[in-house]
Formats: sequence, C-alpha cells, structure tokens
Amino acid sequence: MNPNQKDYINLGNLDVYKLALDLSIKCWDFYKHFDWETRKIEGTQFIRSIDSIGANIAEGYGRFHYLDRIRFYYNSRGSLLESKHWVFLLYKREKISKIEYDDIISKLNNLHVALNVFIGSCYQSKNNISIS
Repeated sequence: MNPNQKDYINLGNLDVYKLALDLSIKCWDFYKHFDWETRKIEGTQFIRSIDSIGANIAEGYGRFHYLDRIRFYYNSRGSLLESKHWVFLLYKREKISKIEYDDIISKLNNLHVALNVFIGSCYQSKNNISIS
C-alpha cells in the first residue's frame, strides 16, 4: 500500500453509521410492541425516519464526489430531526415512557453531534487532498 494513501474504512466500521444502526435496532424493539393503531398512525413514520438516518449515511458513503456524499448526510440529518419529532409525539401521546423517551432522545442527540462532526470532516478532507 502506498504510504500516502489513506486507509479505507468499511461502512460497518464507520462510527456514525454504527450509532445509527444501533438506534434503528433499539427503536425497532419499541415499534414491534406498538398496537396496530399506533403503528398505523405514528409508528410507521417513526421507524421509517429512524431507519432513514443510517440508510442515507450508507448511500452517501457509497458516492464518489464529496458534495454528493454530503447531500445524503444532510438528508440523514433531516431524518434525524424528523425522528426527534416522532419520538416527542410518541411520548406526549403516552405510547412510550419518560425513561424510553429520554433514552432515545439522548441517543439521537449523540448521533446528531457525530453526524455534524462527520459532515465537517468531509468538507475538511476535501480541503486536505494533495496531488503528488
């Protein structure tokens, strides 16, 4: 391997993606216990927005151009904010407990910070590319 070449990180080893995947798995545990009406009214949109966070990270990571990648990471951040909306409504409608709400929001907040850092690093890495 060329000493100047950066090591490639597989998607599954990308920290921000692992956080999103863990969140999807955790939220599925809530979703699968919702009654039919809750699933239909807010549950499906909740789980789709949660899953969309990681899906957009994955899709962006597969893109070549850094601006194309970042566009998907911004979509991921939009899904993250939508997820916060649905978690809040689930809590207010007494579909999840305060403890569950706090846990999911904490994970979403941690992921939000990680995603912002990741987006910033994409811009930064573009600026650090040197051609030898």
